[in-house]
Parts: sequence; C-alpha cells; structure tokens
Amino acid sequence: MTSLQRRVSVCCMTAALTVTGCMTHMVRLQPVRVAFQRGDLTEADRLIGGELEKQSGEEDLLLLDRAMVSLADGRPAEAERMLRRVRDSFDHLEQESPVENAWSMLSDDEAKAYHGEDYEKVLLRAMLALANLVQDGDDAEAYSLQVADKQRSIVAAAARPDGTNPKAAYQQVALAPYLRGLIREETHRDYDDAARNFQLVVDWQPDFQAGRGHLARALAGSHSRRGHGVVHIFALVGHGPFKAEVEEMPTSTSLLIADQILSTQVGTTLPPTIAPIKVPRIVSAPGAAGSVQVAVGDWAAGQTETITDISQMALRQQEAVLPYCLARAVARRAVKKGTIYGFKQGLGMQDGLPSLALDAAGIAWEATENADTRCWSLLPDRIQVMRLELPVGSHTLLLRPLDRQGRPLGQPVPQSVTLADGRNTYLLVQATENGLVGRPLTNSP
Repeated sequence: MTSLQRRVSVCCMTAALTVTGCMTHMVRLQPVRVAFQRGDLTEADRLIGGELEKQSGEEDLLLLDRAMVSLADGRPAEAERMLRRVRDSFDHLEQESPVENAWSMLSDDEAKAYHGEDYEKVLLRAMLALANLVQDGDDAEAYSLQVADKQRSIVAAAARPDGTNPKAAYQQVALAPYLRGLIREETHRDYDDAARNFQLVVDWQPDFQAGRGHLARALAGSHSRRGHGVVHIFALVGHGPFKAEVEEMPTSTSLLIADQILSTQVGTTLPPTIAPIKVPRIVSAPGAAGSVQVAVGDWAAGQTETITDISQMALRQQEAVLPYCLARAVARRAVKKGTIYGFKQGLGMQDGLPSLALDAAGIAWEATENADTRCWSLLPDRIQVMRLELPVGSHTLLLRPLDRQGRPLGQPVPQSVTLADGRNTYLLVQATENGLVGRPLTNSP
C-alpha cells in the first residue's frame, strides 16, 4: 500500500470515529414540553427562544411550538401569523430536492429540510381555524376547507404506479366539517350545507355522540331557540404524540421497497445482510386529563367530547408508511456499506490493518445515524368540543379539567361570555392533568 493510501484510510477512519450523533430533537425539546404541561408559559417561551437563537435549522418546528404557547397565553393573532408562516414554508419544502435526498443517503434523514408529518400538515390548518375563530372568525371556514383539501392532496400524491396507495386509509379529520357545519348554520339560511357537513362528522367519527344531535338540528332548520345564543367550547386536551428513536429489524416488504429505491437512485441492488436500523416511532403518552367540565352556576352543563384523536391519528398514519420509512433506512445502510467497499476496491485494499481501519470507519459512520425525531411537540392529545345553548346575555362559565375517570383536576376557572340572539360564541381552552394551561380565549365581547 502506498503512503497516500494509508493516509486516506486513516483520515477516513478518524473522521468517522470523531463524528457523533447529535442529541435528538425531542430530547432537546423535552424541557419545553414539561414547562408547557405544568402551565409555565414564560419558561416554555424562553426555552423555545433559546433554541431559535441557535439557528439549528428547525425554525419551522420551533415556531409551531411557540404558536401553541402564544395561543395558550392569550395571543391568538400572533399564533395565527406563525402558523400561516409555517404552513407556507412546509408547502414550499414539499418539493423534492435531489441534492438533499442524495445527502440524506450519506448521513440520515435529519439532513433533509423538515416539512411536517402528514398529520401535522393537516392539523396545522385545523389550529389556524381555531385561532381565527376566537378572533373575528373571518377566515375560519377557509382554513377548515384547507384541512380537507390538504388531506386529499396528501393521499392523492401517494398513489403508486401499481395502483396501491399506503395513505388511502388515512383517518379523516371530523373537526373540519364540524366547524363548517357550525358556521353554515349560523347564517340561518344554509341549513342544507350544515347538514351535509354534520353528516360527514357522523360518518367519519361515529363514536362522537353529539354528532347525530347536530345533524338532526340542521335537518330541522334550527340554530337555537328564540332569545338564545350558543357557546361552542373547544378544548385541547392532554399531551400530544412525539417521536422516539428505536431499532427495528427490516421486514420483507421494506427490503423489497429498499431494493427498488437503490435500483432507481444508484443502479444497484440490496446486499443480502442487513442489521437492525434506527427509525423514529410515534409514542402516545396522553397524560391523565380526560375532558373539560363546563358548569353555569350550580348547573353542571356537561363536558367536552373528543372529535379528533390526534395521537391515534398519528399512530395510524405511521403504521401506513412504516415500511417506507424502514426501506429508506435500509437503503441508506446499503449505500454506506457499498461506499466503503468501493473505496477499498478503488485503493486496492484486500486484507490487513488499513482494510480493517476502513471497516471500523464504516461501522462508526453507520453509528452516527440518528432517527429523525423532529415533530410538533406541543400538539394536544385530543381536540374536544361541546355545544351549550343559553339565554341571551352575560354568563359565567366554570371550566375544570377532569381525569379519565371523571375526577376533578385543579381548580375551576371562571370565564365570562356574552351571547347574542341566534349567534355563535367560541371559547378555546388547553388542559393537562395540572389544570388549564394559560387562560381561556373567546371571541365574546
């Protein structure tokens, strides 16, 4: 072996051994999640600001979390501006980048600009609708339409030439037609449109008990009794899903897909031996909060009911695309092994210390991979709703989180609302087992 060959192999080994995997996104953001869940919005915002100053390339995700903090802190207009900015950024980043794809095969998926998981892209628009509702509500219906449009486009884009579509069975988000139904019936004219949307709610979320009541009311052409208005309570309940790094053994399906990826991108086939690989897994840890109880004076009016289970939505979507996630990791491992092998062949190495050094470098190179655990960490576990019809005038609602067994969590929080005849009023709260996070938001004067 020449001195040049020796220097090259030693440099390769040294570089691989000195590159260590970075701390994952969720590990870094865990203090933010903890602060938010205990209701310390000042600390959560400070921590997010510190991460933004590092210019880590995760600005979009950090802005999503900051938007949730702003929403809980009574600043819906600020939250809406951040959510719109990220929505537009994600839409732009969805365009394929051959350079990023190639680089991610030599490093890991964190080398690619993050443009959101499918459920995050859809729920981003849902959060925009809620943030707008507790302001003037002028754009809430448009945002709710975007929820369904985005989901349709995601599913359509996943269609494969052989006619299969791993995303065809994605769960529909019943919150979107629910919002449109509320807005349409408030016109006191468009009851047919309201009924069509409430029918979708019933079809998409059959275990939502209030759905049939909404549908029956719209079919009867009624918004509320004369001299009454309606307050719609929206509750963001519990701790949302997050990603953790796990090791998985490739399945036969993922190996087949990986072989197709390699054949397309680098014109080679999959090596016969593949070790366990690191992939992100959705974790559901919703916490103890179950719902929010609403009382008016001594009258326990009821409690919020789930219309969109975010954690279940995320888990189902992951199962649909997991073979493709595994396949990318397998293909990446094969590319790295092939690169080391090709390097050794090009330098004429057979056996001996330099060859072993390059093998060690290859192992270290593979060890630097991180599963992509980037995610919107401050999403709730569930979006819940409740409709309450009351006489026109001012009322004080008492809001208290309940656990999953219906036991109180924390102290009740009073919130004044003023109802107008035949009109909707909207109220938004966020709740964990530590009580309400921040303060309620309402469009009530």
